[in-house]
Amino acid sequence: MIRGKIKNAKRIVIKVGSSLVTNNGLGLHHQRILHWVEQIVCLHDEGKQVVLVSSGAVAEGVSRLGLKKRPEEMHLQQAAAAVGQMGLVQIYESFFKNHDVQTAQILLSHEDLSDRTRYLNARTTLTTLLDMGVIPVVNENDTVATAELCFGDNDTLAALVANLISAEAMVVLTDQDGIYEEDPRLNTSSNLIPEASANDDLLLQVAGEGTRLGRGGMLTKISAAKLAARSGTDTVIANGEISDVLLKFSAGELIGSLLYADSEPMAARKQWLAGQLLVKGTLQLDPGAIKVLKNSGTSLLAVGVEIVEGQFSRGDVVSCVDSEGNEIARGLVNYDSKEVDTIRGKASEKIVGLLGYSGDEEIIHRDNLVLV
Repeated sequence: MIRGKIKNAKRIVIKVGSSLVTNNGLGLHHQRILHWVEQIVCLHDEGKQVVLVSSGAVAEGVSRLGLKKRPEEMHLQQAAAAVGQMGLVQIYESFFKNHDVQTAQILLSHEDLSDRTRYLNARTTLTTLLDMGVIPVVNENDTVATAELCFGDNDTLAALVANLISAEAMVVLTDQDGIYEEDPRLNTSSNLIPEASANDDLLLQVAGEGTRLGRGGMLTKISAAKLAARSGTDTVIANGEISDVLLKFSAGELIGSLLYADSEPMAARKQWLAGQLLVKGTLQLDPGAIKVLKNSGTSLLAVGVEIVEGQFSRGDVVSCVDSEGNEIARGLVNYDSKEVDTIRGKASEKIVGLLGYSGDEEIIHRDNLVLV
């Protein structure tokens, strides 16, 4: 039934990783890229809207610059990205143009998705391009991203793009056949997991590490599937070297590991909140407040806050955690950090007396709060 839903998906995000796009670190693997392009063109001709999230800029830049390995210094990574992006976009544009399909380059940074206005602008641009029959090629804007404000890997970026455009399906192409019960590089007899809920935390226990060319491993792909599921997007993780892998996926064939969304899609504003990668502060909640938030979906009141950490202003995104530091929720706070520290643990009717003015009754209103 889920595979049938995948087959009928009209809006799809496809992500390809560095280990596939590059020829073992020796530049771009043109033959593989051509193979994926031809399949995407077939999906496009069937009326499907496709966004391609492609890694490979830094790896291509490393090759072009003659570096022995991916540099650790941020300025060298950004230089490599700037050089490599030229080759990456050129090859995609060339291959798609041979099929009379228009492409567009979209470079996104964390700030583009953390600012609400820029988030909506990015959504409008992408959906307009899709409606015009254009295939957007998306990558992180590595040349300007900082360590603190980068997505960390294109798996996360792909999931956020899926949220952004309300995609029905996401395909993550990797150098493995999918998710295994154990790391197949350590246990060759390990069994493939064909299907599971994207929210199954047991999957995280079987995740392996990434390759030397990319930043993400299976862990980031599972986390990305969980993030994408918030907008109702089902994810397939499959081997990008399988012949006609995208066409087989679209036909509903049993390839790779399917991580399905098993909950109702979040409202767009809450998707945006859930996708925030940078929070300005942390609120430690008492057990009673945690129970109420989880079971009743109510607002967070001052009485439920035990400890305030970090410096933040009204309207910033803060994380709500339990006593062990496990994140429960995040949302837009109605008071700055000093004010919350003053009124924490107190009843709402005492806020006026403590602050000297009348503010909101809630620390975070339920419309601006999302469980994670």
